[in-house]
Amino acid sequence: MSNVTRPNFHPISYRGRHLFMDGVSIREVVSRVGTPCYIYSAGDIRRRFGEFDDAFATVPHRVCYAVKANSNLAILKLFRTLGSGFDVVSGGELFRVLRAGANPRAVVFSGVGKTAEEIDFALSRRIGQFNVESAAELELLAARAQALRVKAEAGLRVNPDVDPRTHPYIATGLREHKFGIDIHSVDELFRAARSRPFLRLRGLGFHIGSQILSLEPFADAAAILANKVRQLRAAGFEIHTLDLGGGLGISYRGERTPPAQALARRVLPILRPLGCTLFFEPGRWLVGRAGVLVTRVLFLKRNGRKNFVVVDAGMNDLIRPTLYQAFHQILPVERSTRTGSFRADVVGPICETGDFFARDRRLRKPQPGELLAIGETGAYGFSLASNYNARPRCPEILIDASRARLIRRRESPADLVRGEILSPIRL
Repeated sequence: MSNVTRPNFHPISYRGRHLFMDGVSIREVVSRVGTPCYIYSAGDIRRRFGEFDDAFATVPHRVCYAVKANSNLAILKLFRTLGSGFDVVSGGELFRVLRAGANPRAVVFSGVGKTAEEIDFALSRRIGQFNVESAAELELLAARAQALRVKAEAGLRVNPDVDPRTHPYIATGLREHKFGIDIHSVDELFRAARSRPFLRLRGLGFHIGSQILSLEPFADAAAILANKVRQLRAAGFEIHTLDLGGGLGISYRGERTPPAQALARRVLPILRPLGCTLFFEPGRWLVGRAGVLVTRVLFLKRNGRKNFVVVDAGMNDLIRPTLYQAFHQILPVERSTRTGSFRADVVGPICETGDFFARDRRLRKPQPGELLAIGETGAYGFSLASNYNARPRCPEILIDASRARLIRRRESPADLVRGEILSPIRL
C-alpha cells in the first residue's frame, strides 16, 4: 500500500483573477523564466501514482512509469522516490532512468526495434525484463545474452487484436499494427526459447493503445491473455509475469474517465487466479494533467472572417494538436474583467499551416502581452518537442511543496549548433 498522500484537487485553479498551480502563481513563475515554458505539479504526480499503486495493492504488482510521456530527470527522480519502476523504449531512455538513480531490476524494456547495442547496454545493467515483440528480436536477445554470458529475463508482448477505440495513431493492439506478436505464434516461441541457455522466457503482456476511455478493451485483452497463460501452463511452460501495458486516458475536454480503481475492479477478477506478478506501464495517466504550457499572446490578426490569436509557442513546443488533432483547454493566466468572446484559431509563429493549438475555438478576446496556459500538457508535450525552425526548446519548471524549481533551462542559440562539426570520416 502506497504511503503517498492524495489530496482531492486539480493542480491548477484560480485564486481571484490569477491562475495558480499548487499554491504558486503561474504569472510569478513566468516573470522569472519567460515564455513559452512548461510548468509541472509534483503534488499531482504523487497523488496519481498513489491512486494507481493503491488500486492494485491486493496483488503482487509493479507500476512502471512510461518514460516516453515525460523524461525529464527531475520527473524520473520523483517517480524513483515513489517506488516506481520504469518502462523504457530506447537505450537513451534507459540511460536517463539509470542517471536518475533507478534500480535496473525495476526496468522493463519495450519497443519493436531494439538494436544489438541497446540490448547489450540493457543486459550489462541487468534490467528486470525485456518485452520482446518479434521472433527475430527473441533470437537477437538470446544471441547477445549468450555472447555476454548474461541471463536475459524476457516476456512476449502479444498482439491481442483488440480495438482500443482511440485515435488510430495511438492504437497499438490490432493485427494491422506493427506492435506485438501474433498470439497464435506464442507457443512456438516458448518452445524455441527452451533451447537457449541464457534466455528465460517468463511472461506475457500487451499494450493496446493510448488515451483509452473505456475499460472493455482492457478486459477483453486480459481475458485473451489469461486464456493463453492457461494453455501455456498446460503445455508445461512457467508464466510468472503479466504486463498489461498502459493507455488509460485522461480528460482533455470534460470526458468521463475511469479511475484506476475501476480498472482494477474490471481486470483483477480475470487475472488474480493466475497468481502472476502484474506489471503496468502508465504514462499519460500519471503526468498528463500535471503540466501546463504557458505562452504569451503576440498579435491578434484577422483575415476576412477568420480571427487568429498568434502566440510565442509553436508546434515545436507542443505538436499534439497538429499530430493527433488533440484538444487542449486554453485558459487565461489572468482573468479579465472585459466581457465578450470571439471565435479564433490559436496559432504559433512556425511556417506551417499545421502550427496551431486550437481551431475555431470560442475564447475571451485576449490582448497582446497576455498569458495563456495550455492545459493537460504534462505528457507528450516536451518529450515530443523539437528545434524545428531553429527554435530553442523552452524551460521546464517543477512546483513542489509550494516552491518552483527550474528543472531544464531554456536553450540558447549556441545550443542549437552544439555538436555540429565538419570532420572527415575515414572510409
